[in-house]
Parts: sequence; C-alpha cells; structure tokens
Amino acid sequence: MKIFRAALAALFTLSSVQGATAQDIILTSHDGKVEVVGTLLGYDGEFYRVDTRFGELTVDGSGVTCDGPACPSLIDFVAEIRFSGSSVMADTLLPALAEGFAAQEGLTLSSPDKIGEQHVYALHHPDRQPPLARLMFQATDTAKGFADLAANTADIVLAQREIRPDELQLTRDAGLGDLTQARRSRVLALDAMVPVVAADNPVRQISLADLAKVFAAQITNWAELGGPDAPITLHLPQAGSGLVQSVEDVLLSPANAQISKEISRHTRSSDLDRAVAGDPFAIGIASHAEARKARALPLTGGCGHALTATRQSVKTEDYPLTSPMFLYLPQRRLPRAARQFLAYIQSNAAQMIIRRAGFVDQSPETIRVGLQGDRLANAISTGGAEVGLEELQRMIETLRPLSRLSLSFRFEAGSSRPDAQSRSNILQLAQVLESGTLDARQLTFIGFSDGEGAATANARIALQRAKTIRNSVLAAIETSIPDSIEIAVDGFGEAMPMACDDTEWGRKVNRRVEVWIR
Repeated sequence: MKIFRAALAALFTLSSVQGATAQDIILTSHDGKVEVVGTLLGYDGEFYRVDTRFGELTVDGSGVTCDGPACPSLIDFVAEIRFSGSSVMADTLLPALAEGFAAQEGLTLSSPDKIGEQHVYALHHPDRQPPLARLMFQATDTAKGFADLAANTADIVLAQREIRPDELQLTRDAGLGDLTQARRSRVLALDAMVPVVAADNPVRQISLADLAKVFAAQITNWAELGGPDAPITLHLPQAGSGLVQSVEDVLLSPANAQISKEISRHTRSSDLDRAVAGDPFAIGIASHAEARKARALPLTGGCGHALTATRQSVKTEDYPLTSPMFLYLPQRRLPRAARQFLAYIQSNAAQMIIRRAGFVDQSPETIRVGLQGDRLANAISTGGAEVGLEELQRMIETLRPLSRLSLSFRFEAGSSRPDAQSRSNILQLAQVLESGTLDARQLTFIGFSDGEGAATANARIALQRAKTIRNSVLAAIETSIPDSIEIAVDGFGEAMPMACDDTEWGRKVNRRVEVWIR
C-alpha cells in the first residue's frame, strides 16, 4: 500500500488547506492496521502533508480515511496555489498566463477578488459548482516572496533575480530543500535593466563602470560623461524590489560600490519612466519591457563595443544586464492544477502571451551567421592579439553553415557551475531534444572565453566549458534523443568577444557557451 512518502522525495510544493488552520487529524489505512496522527499542514486533492512526531510525512489520500476537524472535503476540494514576489510578475505577467491557461483547458477565469494584499483568480469548470482552483497572486517584492515561502504562506516565489545566500539558508532551514538545484527554479521570461534618460539628453551611451559610479554618487555631473555642466538626478524603483536588488548584485557589488542615498524612488516603473523622460538631467535604471517614454542608453566599454538591449541580445544573454524572471519551487508537492499550469507556461502558446506582455519569451530561435555582422567585426577588430588569422578563418568556416540557437550558457563567478539562468536553459534544451521538436541534424556546443591569459590556455578552457554544458544537457535528458542528431563540441577561446575585457562584467559576457545547429 502506498501510504508514506517523505516530503523531500516529493516533486513540488503543496498548497495550504482552504478555510482551516492547522489542527490534529488521524489518517487510517483502509485495513485499519496503520494510523498517522499529527497536524495537517496541507492537502492537494491527492496527498496529505502531515507534521508527525516522526517528522513531516506526505501520505497518499487514496490509501487512507481522514478523521478530525481539519479534514478537507474530498468532493468539493478547491486547490489553492499561492504566488508571492515581484509586483510586475504578479500584476501583469501571471494573470495574462492564467487567462491563456484557462482558455486552453476549457475553463473560465473569474475577475480578481482582492483579499488583503492578494488578488485571487478562480478557475471554473462548466460542470462543477465550486471552482477547480484558486490562483492567488501577492504583489510585493522578490525578498518578501522568499520570506513568505519560508513562512509557508506562499507556494511559489516570483523573483526578478537569483536567490541570495541568506534566503537560500532561510529556505533550507524551513525544510524546503536547496533552491539552487535543478528543477527548483525555472526562468519564466526575460527582461533587462536599462539605463534611461530623457530624449533630449545629449549623452548617447554609457559604460557599465561609469553607470556604477553614477548610482554610487561617484560621478555627479553630466560633464564627466561628456554631457552638459549640470548635476545628475537619480531615479530607481522602490528599495527591496527585485530590479533594485539586481542592480545591487550585478552592477554595484562587482565594483565594491553602494547605492547613493540621494535617489528618487518610484513604486511603479511607469512613474519612473515618466519622471526621467520629463527631466533632461535625470538618469534611471528601468525594466526594458516598461521603458516607453524615456530613451534607453546603450552600454559600452573602452574597446568600443556598444551593446543595446534588444529582444535578440536579451534572449541570448549577450546584453550584460539581462534580468531573468524566475519561479522558485520548493521541494514539496503541488496540486495537479498547479502542475498543469506550470507545464502550460512552458508551451508555445504561453511564449506568445509573454511576448505580447512586452517581455522576452523563452522559445528557442535560430540566428544565421550572416545576421551577426557586428559580432564578426568585433572578432576581427578586438579579438585577442594572440588569435591568428588561421584561427579566425577556422571559426568562420565552422560557423558559416550553422545557425546560432538563442540559448546561451554562462557560469557563476570563479566556478565551472552554470549560473541560475543557464541551469534553466539546460533543462529547456534537454526537453526540446527529448520532444524531437528541434529541427536539427547536428548540435554543436561552442565555448568562448575572455581575453585574460594566454590564447592557447583560453582555447582549452573554452573547449572544456563546452563539454561541461554538453554533459549537463545530456544528463538532464530523462529518456533519449533521436539517433539522427549528432552532438559535437568545439572551442574558439577569445576569438569572438561580445564585450570589452576591461571590466568583470565584460569578461563574464565573453565567458560563454553557445549552441549552433545545422
């Protein structure tokens, strides 16, 4: 009889019981030989989650009967899935996806009810009186999302940045597993952090190093950036938002800088956008998806590369301030409706909704080598001095018949471990290969490096990185891939830089593995 399943062996989060606080219950096996006594932590329509004197147990509801005041109704059960975190995800993206999911499943989605700080959407089936499920979106910020998850008041975190070490420890201590492991997080969509100015501001581009100095108040006058002799006014979203925390983690921390206290804060990105657009001496950092009135500045470096946030450069992570939008899932079980919704958001239909909402979707795309003139020009003009013509010719001959896949892979600082977005990309590529939907006869993982050190050593490192990603993708495949697909690896070291090597940001962009297909 299937009765006990340890919570750590379950797949996803379990939602809370509707309308009841935690109380004592007794679960009894049908033959009466086994009893589980404890506090009901949750029920997902299939499994009970119970806190017992032996620890937390997950019990298959089909093998037991439930007695006690907290026992849920098995007939009228309504699954509740609680999302908490990023306001832009909770207010804009997730409701749009919920509407698409309802339409695909033949359900209706109610208008939202406001319950406290939550917006609650009910999914209704035409042949059933109570709703099948309630989707509960709490629009706060990324940090609050992780706190709610640890407190068991949320099931899924909406995050505009990677989980931080203190949050990782907090969720581990709460028995939620290691949220950095495979399948504990996934990238829902992509955005980017873009510096924005008024349309009539004469400054046309800014380096990452100068951008960090501006927001650390180390550069305070536009004249230092080639603009007018006027003080710089700074604008950011509210403190604690995922975007601001990404600015701290990605932009300022590598420069050992702190955000200036003299900054105008905005609750909504649209307010920030309007404020900067109306002030010729203002600069802000905004979401690429929501920057409409102000003008985005390209990012540049000392070697002349200019990187603009476009759909293509964000999807490939070539733009250095790409901002993935994560869902973090603890190591617990979710109701069936939640699992179906999570499967839906990875579908092609969902990718179109993400795109229409103004964000960059996750559907793989191919880019022909002939459309990458800037990258090839950079390879010639600023590639490592030790990279000879023969190696450049070999690279072009290798890539000419291939197309680049939009999925790229990068690594944690000082590590051979793929970063959070790349771990999500590994699972995505494995699923595409398993499903047979990738129209390719050959898949080549190609490694590149920064220009630090000797070119021959960098070429070896780049090849090893390519093998690491290839092995990770193959290990993530649970069944098999078509025999017709040939898997290869190659490495070209510092031969095709994406950015300047004069900053850590630029070096990180250059250290990557790309996937090219035929």
